[in-house]
Amino acid sequence: MQTPQLLTDIANAMLLLASSAALLCLVLAGISLRRETGGVSFVIGGGFTKWMFWAVLFVTLPGLLTWFSNSGVSVPSLGGGISSSWLARFETDVSGFVQNFVMGRMVPVLAAFMALRAILDTAEGGHPLPSVLAAFFLLGVQTTYALVQQYNTGTQYATTDVLASLWTYLASVVMPTAAGLGVFAAIIKFATGKPAMRLVAVSLALLCVSGLWNLLEAMAQ
Repeated sequence: MQTPQLLTDIANAMLLLASSAALLCLVLAGISLRRETGGVSFVIGGGFTKWMFWAVLFVTLPGLLTWFSNSGVSVPSLGGGISSSWLARFETDVSGFVQNFVMGRMVPVLAAFMALRAILDTAEGGHPLPSVLAAFFLLGVQTTYALVQQYNTGTQYATTDVLASLWTYLASVVMPTAAGLGVFAAIIKFATGKPAMRLVAVSLALLCVSGLWNLLEAMAQ
């Protein structure tokens, strides 16, 4: 039995809107990064990891759908155009709203608010780093989305491939950068007569993230 054209158009519209949904998830991840545990660290299963996972899931959704066809389930051909003019206009309007309003105007305002929050945190005797990290993440949402798209293999294992690639990027690029910032902060603390050994130890651990993971894998075998 042939799939009705209306259902195919709805499915194609949802697939085309998956990229917009992924961008929204990344924005929510940036907001959650500031809200949970101060923004410097995040809880596994918390808001940040949850929205990052959903962003990856939306980006790799076409690859996940191949699981059904590989299992013998009849899946209509998706990913084409939308024959219904109303649905096509709806998809265009939603995509334009996300790109022009949310990404073009709302996200910079949210990042500016995070920068202001960093100043207020400092005035209250707190630490500005959580708000600064959230601001940087929000300003880099488009870059993060492009990075996820780059790691997308388009296969049925695309979701896990992207997550594994993000882990490699985190361990090989982000962690060494964070270690350098930690060393710089330790030098400042040492120069002002404050305890700095904890920052030195954390910086060394950040440089050894990949090695520690390989050690755990070897011990588990």
